[in-house]
Amino acid sequence: MAEATLRAGLVESKAEIARLRKRMSVGMPTVHKDLSLISLVPKWLGLETAVPLEEFLASTEGAVKIGLGRP
Repeated sequence: MAEATLRAGLVESKAEIARLRKRMSVGMPTVHKDLSLISLVPKWLGLETAVPLEEFLASTEGAVKIGLGRP
């Protein structure tokens, strides 16, 4: 019984590997994320001593606008 389960898992794994190899060979574009604007957003921990939530959200929105090239 356990051997049959292992064999079925092996068959599924081999099929998944074949699908992934095919997907890689098709030339799916790799998405590169630009994380340089993260430094503009202060950390917000939700504590009383942290940056106020409004300031955190405003800086996040500002970084998004810069990233999208909007004024």
